[in-house]
Amino acid sequence: MNKFIQQAYKGKNDWYLYLITFFLVVIGWQLIGIIPLVVVAIMHSKDMGEFAKAAGDNFMSLGINPNLFLFLMIFMFAMGLWALYLCVKFIHKRTFTSLVTSRKKIDWKRILFAFMLWGLVSTVFTFYSIFTEPEMYQWNFKPEPFFTLVAISFLFLPLQTSFEELFFRGYLMQGFGLLFKNALIPLLLTATFFGLLHGANPEVEKLGMIMMVYYIGTGLLLGIMTLMDEGTELAIGFHAANNIFAAIWATSTWTVFQTDALYIDTSEPSVGFELFFPVLVIYPILLFIFSKKYGWTNWFKKLVGRIERPIAIQDDKTSFLEV
Repeated sequence: MNKFIQQAYKGKNDWYLYLITFFLVVIGWQLIGIIPLVVVAIMHSKDMGEFAKAAGDNFMSLGINPNLFLFLMIFMFAMGLWALYLCVKFIHKRTFTSLVTSRKKIDWKRILFAFMLWGLVSTVFTFYSIFTEPEMYQWNFKPEPFFTLVAISFLFLPLQTSFEELFFRGYLMQGFGLLFKNALIPLLLTATFFGLLHGANPEVEKLGMIMMVYYIGTGLLLGIMTLMDEGTELAIGFHAANNIFAAIWATSTWTVFQTDALYIDTSEPSVGFELFFPVLVIYPILLFIFSKKYGWTNWFKKLVGRIERPIAIQDDKTSFLEV
């Protein structure tokens, strides 16, 4: 029994509504959201041949300002988030809060705690690497671009990470829960799809499909957080911290985040234990900390148990950001 997945029983939940919503979200995210980036890319191209080549590789090769490029990328996810909100409200006829949490209102303290905890952990590991292997990093501090990056990261990157969490750990997790009537299959499916979403990242091209261990492992972590905590707040906070601090502390020429960060990682990409360390060591410790703080119990039932329609389920009138 999982109260978070049961939120999908609120409002309308016919299978074709999920199909319609899926396509509308993809349209908002991948078609409408990309228009500003395409316009800027065309403006930076000498001709359509150069634009076509960059479209197949990376628009960053056109010389677009990194901060502008990051903002335009975030805009795509913001359009996906907006489309998801509209579909949940007007197609499924339920509150957006029911997609975020099983609680009566969103627990912002949970988001902040997960953000601060993972922000601290990721910062410590980043600077440990910088201090132990200084020859691999180049100082890159330029005041105006850096502080612009910080502002964009803290103000707008949460739109990207929140979209991914609410789409995968929220909408799809709940939808698959209704379809398969258990929690395990949605957990595995959303983690796999989350990994495949990142399959186009340049890290995968450089290191190969072994990167799926990290991406799918992270998807499993976020899914377990969501199911055990009966909401996406911890996953939202974790994901926001992960991307924000990855953007501002260190960048490289071969990762998905190419920003005006403090440092540039000049090392050649390679597969080592550092790829598996977070999944095998850090993530279990993180789950242990959360479980103690929030008193998680009934792990088997929440992660594997059947999903049944509640005998009586009240519509939650609590709004999300007054919507």
